[in-house]
Amino acid sequence: MAFDFLKDEDRIFTNLYGFYDRSLAGARARGHWDGTAGLIVKGKDWIINEMKASGLRGRGGAGFPTGLKWSFMPKEESDGRPHYLVVNADESEPGTCKDREIMRHDPHTLIEGCLIASFAMNAHAAYIYLRGEYVREREALQAAIDECYDAGLLGKNAAGSGWDFDLYLHHGAGAYICGEETALLESLEGKKGMPRLKPPFPANAGLYGCPTTVNNVESIAVAPTILRRGASWFSSFGRDNNKGTKIFGISGHVNKPCVVEEAMSIPLRELIDRHCGGVRGGWDNVKAVIPGGSSVRCIPKSVCDDVLMDFDDLSKHKSGLGTAAVIVMDQSTDIIKAIWRLSKFYKHESCGQCTPCREGTGWMMRVMDRLVRGEAEIEEIDMLLSVTKQVEGHTICALGDAAAWPIQGLIAHFRDEIEDRIRAKRRGRMTAAVAAE
Repeated sequence: MAFDFLKDEDRIFTNLYGFYDRSLAGARARGHWDGTAGLIVKGKDWIINEMKASGLRGRGGAGFPTGLKWSFMPKEESDGRPHYLVVNADESEPGTCKDREIMRHDPHTLIEGCLIASFAMNAHAAYIYLRGEYVREREALQAAIDECYDAGLLGKNAAGSGWDFDLYLHHGAGAYICGEETALLESLEGKKGMPRLKPPFPANAGLYGCPTTVNNVESIAVAPTILRRGASWFSSFGRDNNKGTKIFGISGHVNKPCVVEEAMSIPLRELIDRHCGGVRGGWDNVKAVIPGGSSVRCIPKSVCDDVLMDFDDLSKHKSGLGTAAVIVMDQSTDIIKAIWRLSKFYKHESCGQCTPCREGTGWMMRVMDRLVRGEAEIEEIDMLLSVTKQVEGHTICALGDAAAWPIQGLIAHFRDEIEDRIRAKRRGRMTAAVAAE
């Protein structure tokens, strides 16, 4: 059955490429900030129920239902503690570059979403925690926030809704670990960015010990359009449990790398052929694809042929949608070296709080380094796999999993290449020894 590609009139992000005016006037001309007060007047319960009905799952990687997450917040400020919304804009996953396009070119989608989401969760203030390297994005966002204050869309009686709301930007220092929601909260409080033990969860004790919800940029930015056009409209895209539109970022060995909004459950091959002009050298030149950012397992061409880009189908193939950052590798790729490079990244970015991650990431990186050169024993492949299992699931946050999964994918699908390299290196040493005699 042919896939129904997303039509232009159904795109939520109408200025993803920066072709149009990103100012408040431009955003309003494209339909944003239209009847915002009317949406808020419908009440908190209506907003949350509509978000639940839309089927939106978190776009930051975990895929937790957004409306359900909002509903975890206490209904009233009964104990006197304020409520907060925190937007996770610490987009540091290698290969991921979708949220920066929203912040650079369509910032008002995010700002309007912050107002509506905060109202739904009884929050009078929200913080956007921005990746340290995102300087231009911060400038674009701050300019848009200033415009909104001047126009009465933020501050007292925001957008004429009767709700007082303030929005703040916080620029991080470039630590990957601060993408983990509780490490982000620690950093926001002025402390070292290190994940917290859970429970308590942020909805009970988050920022400054107050009820807090942490959401990804895309998850918040799509909310106003969902509420305006209706949950049934949004849920008409994608398969069951995988609803809506999604921003995909495709990089690597494709003819035209791009960031594009498409319907969920699009076949991977259709996504690459239609929007990227195909794989460099043709589809048969595919070696492997990392479908959801560097922390998910790679999949070989045999899986890429038919896999759908959604949470459930990729999970079925022991990978994941993650942030939908698609990294394409053709036959010229040294896949062992590519995964070693990711191992080096995770070793560098580990906060060191958990022993399995602190020690395991370095150990895995060093073994991977020897595998790249072929200077290892074949038995060490199983030993490496065993260590990834000891790291996976044994840390406070998911960085340990993120370090383990790329290696697991490599061994599952390209073990023969690792073994061939070790044997080739061994033959080379033997040949040299014979020649010396």
